[in-house]
Amino acid sequence: MTHELIHIIQSALMNQRLGLKSVLATVVHLEGSSYRKPGVRMLICENGNRIGAVSGGCVENEIERRAQSVLETGKPKIMVYDGRYRLGCEGILHILLEPFQVSELLVEKFDLFLKQRIAYEIESYYKLGDDLTGGFGSVLICNGEKFSFSENFKFEKITDAQIFKQTLSPQFRLIIIGGEHDAVKLCQMANLLGWEVDVMTSLKDPKNLDDFPGAKTVSAVDPSLMEIKIDSDTAIMLMTHNYALDLKYLVRLHDQNPKYLGIIGSSKRRERLKNDLIDYTDGINLEFLENIYSPAGLNIGAINAEEIALSILSEMMSVFREKQVTSLRDLKKRLD
Repeated sequence: MTHELIHIIQSALMNQRLGLKSVLATVVHLEGSSYRKPGVRMLICENGNRIGAVSGGCVENEIERRAQSVLETGKPKIMVYDGRYRLGCEGILHILLEPFQVSELLVEKFDLFLKQRIAYEIESYYKLGDDLTGGFGSVLICNGEKFSFSENFKFEKITDAQIFKQTLSPQFRLIIIGGEHDAVKLCQMANLLGWEVDVMTSLKDPKNLDDFPGAKTVSAVDPSLMEIKIDSDTAIMLMTHNYALDLKYLVRLHDQNPKYLGIIGSSKRRERLKNDLIDYTDGINLEFLENIYSPAGLNIGAINAEEIALSILSEMMSVFREKQVTSLRDLKKRLD
C-alpha cells in the first residue's frame, strides 16, 4: 500500500500548489467482508478528481458526495456504507473523511523513510457511527515521530476515540539483472503493481532509463564489482540469457540470501548452476539455494514475454505473501 500513499501524497501536494483542497478517505473498520480491507485510502480533490479507490467501485461515488461537506467546512467526519445488498459487497464499511494537508515536514520525512526503506505506521482516530463529526484524523509515525495529516488535527488531545493502527512496509523492490526484451516487459508490469524497479545490464550492452519504462534506475555493472543492499522486501530476477554471466552474478549474490531469486531457464540449467556455484563458492548457504526459483514463474501456460512476466510476478507475490497458489473458487469451497 506504500505506493498508493506515495501517489496520494504527490497528488495532494500538487493540489495545494494549485490552491485546491483535498479530503482523504480511509476505511478504518469493517463489519463482514469487502473487496478491500481496512487501511485502504483514496483522495478526493476539490476539482472533482479522485486518486485511488477503497473498493471495486461501488462506494466511491458515495464517498465523493459525502466528502463535499468536509471540503466546505474543513471538519472531519465518519461515514458508514452498507454494501450488504449490493452485488460484490457483503460488508459495512466505516470510513474516515478528513482534510488532507501535506506539510513540508511530512513530505521531507516521508521521502526519507522511503529512501531508508524502513517500515512506518499510520494511526487513524475515529468513532463508530454514521455522519459523526469531531476531532478525528490520522498521523504518520516512524522512529517515534508523529506527523499529522492535517494542521488542525491535534492528536495529543484525543482521549476517547478508537484507533485504527496500520504498519506499512517499504515499497516492494525488484532488481532485474538483464537487458533483453523480456526484462523490459517484466519491468513495465512490476511498475504497474507499484513496485520499485532497479535494472542492471551488461557492460557490453548498456541501457538507459528510456529503454525501461517505469524503472527507478538503470545501470551497467560488472558482476564481480556489483554491490546490492537486499532487505526482506526485495526480490531479484536474473535474466541475462548468458550462463557464464548468471553464474558470476550468483557467486556475487550468494551471501545476500534474498527471499526470492528467480532465474530464466530450464530445470536442467538450474541444477548445473547450483553445482557450479557450490564448486566456485566456499561455505555456500543452503538456504540461498532453496530460495532460487528456476524456471521462474507459475505454471499458467505462459507463452509470450508479457505472460511470462505475469507468471513470474505472481510467483514472487505468492512467496512474499506466503500463500499456497490456488483458485479463489476452490478456496471458497473449503471455507463454506
